[in-house]
Amino acid sequence: MVATGDELGTHVSAPQISRASVGLRSERGPVLLAVMLSTALVAIDATVLATAVPAVVEDLGGFTQFPWLFSVYLLAQAISTPLYAKLSDQFGRKPMALLGIGLFVLGSLLCMVAWGMVPLIVFRAIQGLGAGAIQPVGITIIGDLYTAAERSVVQGYIAAVWATSSVVGPTLGGVFADYVSWRAIFAINLPLGVVAAYVLARNFHEKVQRQRQPVDVLGSSLLAIGGVSLLLALLEGGVEWSWTSPVSLGLVALAVVTLVAFALVERRVEQPVLPPWVFGHRVVGSAMLGSLVVGVMMLGLTSYVPLYAQSVLGHGALVSGLALAAMLVGWPIAASNAGRIYLRWGYRAAMLLGAAFGVVGGALLLLVGPDSSLLMLALPCFVLGLGFGLVVSPSIVAAQSSVDWARRGVATGTAMFARSVGSVLGTAVFGALANAVVTARLGSDAPSLEELSGGVLHSAIRVVFVGAAIVSLALVGAGLVMPRHVKADHDSPDAAPAPDTDAASDGDAGDRPTGTPGTPGPAARTASA
Repeated sequence: MVATGDELGTHVSAPQISRASVGLRSERGPVLLAVMLSTALVAIDATVLATAVPAVVEDLGGFTQFPWLFSVYLLAQAISTPLYAKLSDQFGRKPMALLGIGLFVLGSLLCMVAWGMVPLIVFRAIQGLGAGAIQPVGITIIGDLYTAAERSVVQGYIAAVWATSSVVGPTLGGVFADYVSWRAIFAINLPLGVVAAYVLARNFHEKVQRQRQPVDVLGSSLLAIGGVSLLLALLEGGVEWSWTSPVSLGLVALAVVTLVAFALVERRVEQPVLPPWVFGHRVVGSAMLGSLVVGVMMLGLTSYVPLYAQSVLGHGALVSGLALAAMLVGWPIAASNAGRIYLRWGYRAAMLLGAAFGVVGGALLLLVGPDSSLLMLALPCFVLGLGFGLVVSPSIVAAQSSVDWARRGVATGTAMFARSVGSVLGTAVFGALANAVVTARLGSDAPSLEELSGGVLHSAIRVVFVGAAIVSLALVGAGLVMPRHVKADHDSPDAAPAPDTDAASDGDAGDRPTGTPGTPGPAARTASA
């Protein structure tokens, strides 16, 4: 069972971890570099295409279809994440990571030569399938190679990749679209992907005992059908069709039936893709809730903060992006320092501090008005970024530390799956709220949000800010559920035997996995230069 802080002691001294021992020049540095490069693939792709949409539409046409460039990517990534996470526990991290990078590079290459909007949408789905492996498996590799204390430093490297990519992505997208070609946007991924795959294949070595473990094909299929149906209904409801239309109701009905069937199947199969134990596991459950809330808030704010800065406050596109960038700067700052908090005072304290920042940031959003300065809008975004970094990083580290190697991929992937679902929920719920305000003010024939006057937009987006402030309160619940300290839980029926603690580092016994013969875990795992 998961141990509380009282069971493990009331105080844990934070070991001194230098960047030289865990950074890019260390023995494990090449593997960290590979994870950072593969993360950059996903991080840059998350923003690089947005600034090139006009150029893509001008070249390929299909203006009404271009939102699917983002929706299909998100769907493919969200649905495939749990499957890759489970397969990484069964067959090892390395093959799943290389598969994800390969699919992402293949999708990028196909996007470069797309001859129409529909083919481009299909190829974006292939990219999404690759991203579904890259993120959870990469973070799981970090969990395998580094102790909880060391991960407090390594998380800063990963967060820095996201922060840098959030600035580099839109800039490269705009430059390529204006001066080269929108197709060059996807060319960025080719060298990054090839180098990441090469460095990972050369330096990350794991020996996984291959066992005849069946793949949960039926469960994976039901999850894919149910998940796609539900996410599609949420993404397109109120946009392409009304919430009460036969299409929406049919998708929801299909989702309910298949997801109920999925839950029944997962209770009976030998190797479920989404094991039932994750929903009753205190630490993983806390990580899931925190990730879900962050996903809801982050994507909602990503959509509406720049629009508010441009259409209500009257700033240009470049300056408006700075308000959102404040959130993406706050995140890595908090993530880089989160380890000092959870190593000294525990995971619960770190998450509750993050929740406090989240609630304060949400409250500050309510003070923003048409006469506010850009700084007044950027400040709550920065505070929210601090909160997100203090919630996500400690919760992922705690979830990984609370299970053995054989379940670490599932624990990591489940939290990331929750964040993806939260992103879809945020898009759907906040979009519905904003559209409801516009419809109430202007009627059913109202123009799109981008074409509205500043006064109407202020009213619509203010409702989104109110919703974000309310949702932020759930972060407190996630923090309260999290124990102060955790240790690996081996009481679950499908848990592998505990790793050999003699091989673990001081201060984090049992967290560095070594595996034992006869278990699903690796017999040995090393990173060599």
